[in-house]
Amino acid sequence: MKPTIETIGQHVGEEVTIGCWLSNKRSSGKIAFLQLRDGTGFIQGVVPKSAVSEDTFQLSKSVTQESALYVTGTVQEDERAPSGYELSISGIELIHEASEYPITPKEHGTEFLMDHRHLWIRSKNQHAVLRIRHEIIRATYEFFDKEGFTKVDPPILTGSSAEGTTNLFHTKYFDEDAYLSQSGQLYMEAAAMAFNRVFSFGPTFRAEKSKTRRHLIEFWMIEPEMAFVEHEESLEIQEEYVSYIAASVLKNCQLELEALGRDKSKLEQIHAPFPRMTYTEAIDWLKEQGYEIEWGEDFGAPHETAIAEYHNKPVFITHYPKDIKAFYMKPDPENEDVVLCADLIAPEGYGEIIGGSQRIDDEALLRERYQEHDLSEDAYRWYLELRQYGSVPHSGFGLGLERTVAWMTGIEHVRETIPFPRLLNRLYP
Repeated sequence: MKPTIETIGQHVGEEVTIGCWLSNKRSSGKIAFLQLRDGTGFIQGVVPKSAVSEDTFQLSKSVTQESALYVTGTVQEDERAPSGYELSISGIELIHEASEYPITPKEHGTEFLMDHRHLWIRSKNQHAVLRIRHEIIRATYEFFDKEGFTKVDPPILTGSSAEGTTNLFHTKYFDEDAYLSQSGQLYMEAAAMAFNRVFSFGPTFRAEKSKTRRHLIEFWMIEPEMAFVEHEESLEIQEEYVSYIAASVLKNCQLELEALGRDKSKLEQIHAPFPRMTYTEAIDWLKEQGYEIEWGEDFGAPHETAIAEYHNKPVFITHYPKDIKAFYMKPDPENEDVVLCADLIAPEGYGEIIGGSQRIDDEALLRERYQEHDLSEDAYRWYLELRQYGSVPHSGFGLGLERTVAWMTGIEHVRETIPFPRLLNRLYP
């Protein structure tokens, strides 16, 4: 394997050749400094005029931004460099010269950058965000594998919905109505009855006409479902999972966090157990703080932010009113006006990152919910059958990847947490 910028520390004192692109440059009369990237990281290459041929030095001064190169040089330690290394360049081979690269070091507006998203992801900050996204995904697989979960892939095209057909993208499946999935949850419940503990990771779609910094039209969800697991144990698994991915980001993404200027002390506070409030306690507390909100109303962004900031770490809000939650959530045996559910609210204004609940396991009660929510028993017959053939207590949750990435990176808007975001008015590129 050829050396990469990520592995270049293994070659201190050696001469190496790497394939890379020119991110930026500066030069004086006798020395040129090339900012190089190869997709695995960034490194500075130093080209002293006295140590290279005249052609190589002139190329180092004239080569354009984002040109593709093979660069040969000796790896040196440099404690001032973010990576701890730099490259003393002895040779440059031009693979392809880029012309008039549109994203320059000057400031650009958001719409311009979004129009050039296919190029913007090359920049240091965007690269760092997406590397952290990768680490969260990698740690997710590691955590659930370690905990004995089986990955199962639910369909994208569905004939029914986890939460009714509001805000779904409608399409035709030959002669039938179909929808782009807004959640794989119902199918994961079926999988849990076959494999005990399962999780899925895939795209979901919400046709919400929302322009907030928390919303995307297409986003990715991690959705575990667990047989023989009740509400309390589910909360413990959720906080262990979130703590695990935060620790993995802190351990493996130091350079990326530094590039973003992320306050790492915020991530160091993400460790189980997380504080908990019931919905009723949260309503009472918000009223004490002067918020106008009544029992039975759902929380908005200001309410969630206030609650999470008060605790200064992720907080569970549990036992929401039955009438504002999904049909499949199990009522609390001690108070059937509320359900055994929880939302995990991230601090710093990032809002809900997890929604979960214990699911109804009683066939008769689920039939009642179908009627209350005007759901077609034909469309949901298979889901009801899960309660007819070996029904057990079971729970699950869904974590929104992009909001989690935004929170852990400190990025303000979720549009920067996915390679090619789909927004209300954006389907390009």
